[in-house]
Amino acid sequence: MNKTRLFSKLRDFSRSQRSIPRIYVPKCERTDGEIKEAVRKLDDFISKSGRLFVLTGAGISTESGIRDYRSEDVGLYAITEQRPIEYTDFLKSSCDRRRYWARNYVGWEEFSGIQPNGSHFALADLEKVGKVNWLVTQNVDALHTKAGSQRVSELHGCAHRVVCLGCNQITSRHDLQHRMKALNLAWNATAAGHAPDGDSFLSDEDVQGFQVPACLSCGGILKPHVIFFGDSVPKGTVSFIHERLYESDSLLIIGSSVQVYSSYRFVHAAWEQNKPIAILNIGPTRADKLLPSLKLSVIAGDVLPRLRVLSPASDVASDS
Repeated sequence: MNKTRLFSKLRDFSRSQRSIPRIYVPKCERTDGEIKEAVRKLDDFISKSGRLFVLTGAGISTESGIRDYRSEDVGLYAITEQRPIEYTDFLKSSCDRRRYWARNYVGWEEFSGIQPNGSHFALADLEKVGKVNWLVTQNVDALHTKAGSQRVSELHGCAHRVVCLGCNQITSRHDLQHRMKALNLAWNATAAGHAPDGDSFLSDEDVQGFQVPACLSCGGILKPHVIFFGDSVPKGTVSFIHERLYESDSLLIIGSSVQVYSSYRFVHAAWEQNKPIAILNIGPTRADKLLPSLKLSVIAGDVLPRLRVLSPASDVASDS
């Protein structure tokens, strides 16, 4: 199957899922009139903005069924005292690694099967019509590439890949799932809910006895190819993204509070370069203090797929 047909099938699947409750999307009630006005304002911003630098966060993937960290009432921090594993803890504790991989093993089948929503496809289409110079995502879910975006940097890595901390070999997370299954035929646990990024909730008793595979090449420690809390984005990645920002004309933030410095540094750089900034996010963001040109507190999926800039000719015809 070629890529065009594959993306078409995924888009059709996404549309068929619109009736799924937005269980991980924070409450944000807007009238049809308010949504249409938000579409008009964002259309106007994009039309005048030249080459867009787009920065996305967890809020763009909540409509696909992935819980985020900070959203009011539904984010991880709102429902539990548990926090994501720290990089140093993963490195020094085999017990912490076992707990991490057991939870990830249970959550992987559902997480890896999640598909892009209308917002992901809209951004891929914006790239196709020449509006997106570069897209940087803080998400590790691969939904932008599944939707067809190609000019993408995954700032925090991708959960679909695994890296060996000994020899740096990168392998497939799907392959690791098969290896973990073979090692744990007698082990069984049922998650008591799902956390962000493929994690799931298991008790300490549940994870006992789970066997964690080592690297097939060197026997080293395997880690998801993502940036854990307490870790740093590689300098080369940061420099590359700064170059893409510099050559862009404006910044569009979608579904992110940009609270972490790894992403906020690009927002601040855009501000220093006097680039117009637009924010599409439910609730406040760290970038609000920079007085953006446009701030829309609406659900991304209610706005992005309706942009006229994606199909101006058909919209004119439908309005006539």
